[in-house]
Amino acid sequence: MKKLYIIAISSVILASCGGDKSVDDLIASKDLKEIRAKKTELTTERQELNAELKKLDDAIAELDSIKNYPLVTTINVKDTLFKHYIELQGSVETKQNVLVYPEMAGTLLRVYVKEGQKVRKGQLLATIDDGGMSSQVAQVEAQTQLAKTTYERQKRLWEQKIGSEIAYLQAKTTYEAQENALKQMKSQLAKTSIRAPFSGVIDDVIKEQGTVVAPGVQSEVFRIVNLDNMYIQTEVPEKHLPNITAGKDVEVYFPVLGKTLSTKVRQVGNYINPNNRSFKIEIPVPSNGGNIKPNLTAKVRINDYTNEKAILIPQSIISENADGDQYVYVTTEKDSKNLADVARTTIKTGLTQGDYVEVLDGIKSNTSVIEEGARSVKDGQKVEITNKK
Repeated sequence: MKKLYIIAISSVILASCGGDKSVDDLIASKDLKEIRAKKTELTTERQELNAELKKLDDAIAELDSIKNYPLVTTINVKDTLFKHYIELQGSVETKQNVLVYPEMAGTLLRVYVKEGQKVRKGQLLATIDDGGMSSQVAQVEAQTQLAKTTYERQKRLWEQKIGSEIAYLQAKTTYEAQENALKQMKSQLAKTSIRAPFSGVIDDVIKEQGTVVAPGVQSEVFRIVNLDNMYIQTEVPEKHLPNITAGKDVEVYFPVLGKTLSTKVRQVGNYINPNNRSFKIEIPVPSNGGNIKPNLTAKVRINDYTNEKAILIPQSIISENADGDQYVYVTTEKDSKNLADVARTTIKTGLTQGDYVEVLDGIKSNTSVIEEGARSVKDGQKVEITNKK
């Protein structure tokens, strides 16, 4: 098309010079007046020709059905639910995972439970040789019973004003002392029985029957675990303190099990660790049929922000100028030929989640935003929208 324009211009110039002296002849004549006149004539003719060419270009642009416009796709943004999560690491813990130690030295006479067995709180797990203490307790019980009978008789006599007060007081003192001694001995004898401190499962039987045991380190006999009250404890950076409260929704993923469960924050710590500027939270988790166990690694996603009517757009379509302002390109409503005008819009963004970012200002619901081709268009340009139906 441009070649045709050049040929046309050349033809007009040549025709204008055909009946008169040629430009070379005018230059050779060195007649300044005629040279200037010829230049003015040609300039006027060129301006008239350019005006005619512009009219032809406008007509071609309007009538040409195969003109190439930049091809783009758009997304029509809508109000949508937006949940932002912070992601942390944690591990499963339980406050009822303890080692059971003997309270008295002696031989482990009998073990009544085995590994994996469920036990109730207070259930007898094992007994230790009492070294004859049970016989001593029986003897003290007999002495206590005698002291009680003596005291009761002296009391009745004293109430009838028979006998001396000192005899009554001595009987009372003897009985009380004997009773206290019996309680103390029974308490000591009870230490020869190892009982479950809470309901749970015997995870490990550490000492076998016949082993000599004693109170102290490395003398544990059993490990008992309760999986009914497990939780995940994790540390949260202090910048999230205003948004992390008890009752916040949490998604917990266990990579080893390939399972995700929903729960809530149970407790938020009241202390900021000065070493890493974080605070602790507790998140309860069910045993899930026994698959979830203490020390199991977990990925925790805590919902710290929710907007039920958020405007979300892909991060990939956002551009930024030298001043740090973020912007996107929006389009007007497309015509019958899927053509639309482009406008650059400055936006203010909020939180991001995955590949999407929340737009706080600059775009409203039902706005058409350019997605594919956003990096190659300009403000005020006309484009062809090629969205798939």
